[in-house]
Amino acid sequence: MGIRKKSNKSPPMMSHEFVIQNHADIVSCVAMVFLLGLMFEVTSKFAVLFITVQYNVTISTNGPEETAVNHFHHGFKDLATIFFYMLVAIIMHAIIQEYVLDKINRKKHFSKTKHSKFNESGQLSAFYLFSFGWGASILLSENFLSNPVSLWEGYPHTLMPLQMKFYYICQIGYWLHALPELYFQKTKKEDIPRQLVYIFLYLVHIAGAYVLNLNRLGLVLLVLHYFVELLFHVSRLVYFSNENRQMGFTVWAVLFVVGRLLTLSLSVLTVGFGLTNAENQGFDLAAGNFNILFVRITVLAAVCLTQAFMMWKFINFQLRRWRETSHAQTLKKKQVPSKSKSKKDKANGVNGVNAHAADSPRSRKEKSS
Repeated sequence: MGIRKKSNKSPPMMSHEFVIQNHADIVSCVAMVFLLGLMFEVTSKFAVLFITVQYNVTISTNGPEETAVNHFHHGFKDLATIFFYMLVAIIMHAIIQEYVLDKINRKKHFSKTKHSKFNESGQLSAFYLFSFGWGASILLSENFLSNPVSLWEGYPHTLMPLQMKFYYICQIGYWLHALPELYFQKTKKEDIPRQLVYIFLYLVHIAGAYVLNLNRLGLVLLVLHYFVELLFHVSRLVYFSNENRQMGFTVWAVLFVVGRLLTLSLSVLTVGFGLTNAENQGFDLAAGNFNILFVRITVLAAVCLTQAFMMWKFINFQLRRWRETSHAQTLKKKQVPSKSKSKKDKANGVNGVNAHAADSPRSRKEKSS
């Protein structure tokens, strides 16, 4: 997986195995084409669309010293920027795989099942840690947590600071990169539907919040969700290193339920109450206003159905884990009596032999003499 070490016998040029082994190098060359395009005046205007954030709007702030602040809105040109950072995500994925995860796999000698799960948790742990830290810094700098009313006040939030817009572009680019990674990593056919489901859910929710100008609510929910998922995958990595360490799963189970409740509460508070009572009501595509009943119901339905689906998967996971634990405990209880019985049988056998020898005619003669 990732940047693969080439064997002595190289596969045919542009074959499936060749592309899989060298996909990081191929993608790096494509990304370098856009970077080199910045060096020439003829191609710089085209290359800028892919590398830099588009739709800049300068706003002057009133005060003792008038300053200009740059904000950004979304548009179709963002697709080019998302494509470039999707390539960057593929390269970073390969670097983490080659220089971190593969080295640990060689030392631990995991089985095939644990090998794939370890790689998945390792990649997602790195991404969730980075995204949670970055998102939390944006929340603190924009004071969204200290002022929850700002989640719906002043909607539509068409203008975003640079960090927030770049955050959304990187998020969409990362989850789009997960689609070709299914091919690059030779994912098993039985694992593809599960991964496609959660990739699709991430893309729909992140892109939906971005396009519908619910970027503030989306950012808060992403940071909350990423923190819970980070704890799960870190706990799974710890479990692979030592199967007796399962405390992290217990903490994750509690925070998972709390996270679902907070997600539903914030969504209902923002969309169901905040936007319903907002001044700007109506549908205006040019102004980016989607504050109508149909959109609000659709957003709430999508959030509620997703949370219900996640809780259903969570309950099934906990039940399966409980059954496996109880089955293992019953096997241990059955093994302990069988061992004690075997020890008793051995002791009774020795005593029986001694008693039989004592009652033999020879022993009786010796006693009479």
